[in-house]
Amino acid sequence: MSYPLVEQFVDALWLEKGLADNTLASYRSDLSHFAAWLDGEGSSLLAVDGLTLQQYLGHRLDLGFKATSTARMLSVLRRFFQYLHREQLRDDDPSILIAGPKLPKRLPKDLSEQQVFSLLQEPQVEDPLELRDKAMLELLYATGLRVTELVSLTMESVSLRQGLVRVTGKGNKERLVPMGEEALHWLTRYLKEGRATLLGEQSSDVVFPSRRSRQMTRQTFWHRIKLYARRAGIGIELSPHTLRHAFATHLLNHGADLRVVQLLLGHSDLSTTQIYTHVATHRLNALHEEHHPRG
Repeated sequence: MSYPLVEQFVDALWLEKGLADNTLASYRSDLSHFAAWLDGEGSSLLAVDGLTLQQYLGHRLDLGFKATSTARMLSVLRRFFQYLHREQLRDDDPSILIAGPKLPKRLPKDLSEQQVFSLLQEPQVEDPLELRDKAMLELLYATGLRVTELVSLTMESVSLRQGLVRVTGKGNKERLVPMGEEALHWLTRYLKEGRATLLGEQSSDVVFPSRRSRQMTRQTFWHRIKLYARRAGIGIELSPHTLRHAFATHLLNHGADLRVVQLLLGHSDLSTTQIYTHVATHRLNALHEEHHPRG
């Protein structure tokens, strides 16, 4: 069944936000299901109050929907009712006081130091393309950069003399990150022996160009990481941020201060960094054994 208010909202999203068709279809489906449920309850999109909205979310949980799914549904509803209020179709927003379901804390996938070492050993550095990848992997693990930050590095953002990279992260905030001796060695070798070969007759200020002498996409480098993980026999499922997670975890395991890691990662809020304390257990265990009287 089609609901005019839902269609009006979806059309507004398309005009104002340019959202993808799949996203718009998901919004339409979620809101249509909600409107149909309201019909059965004798209510409507313009009349529903906060209590009924809360009952609907509870109804979804009773049906077996996961908390993450219900949280996403609440996000859709909030956006929808904000739109109705903005367009003066409702005098209030019934979703404003509703708290979302408590979500489980998602821990990053963890790589051991030995697994990282195996991964870093996989590129065959005699090949200019794999020499590039070797430098990228070493730099990623040494600095904790986001993959997007890595692939968008330009020559002017790298200082080999100082051993630093200047990174523009989220919110257009700049930070300086030391790269360490090993990453500096491989980056220097790549710039001397591999980059010019990859560029050919083309010119580019990108540090790590693709085969076509352009800025590499995040997805392309992700495929390269998976290639080396398969070669290294790493069986766990990796993500594009796996080495960033490993960087933070291994620093903490070796005694780094959490606030220092926060600065290196470019997190604006310390609470974002604190998730790594849940996986950085080796250092905590070692400290307990060393200092506790009955350790």
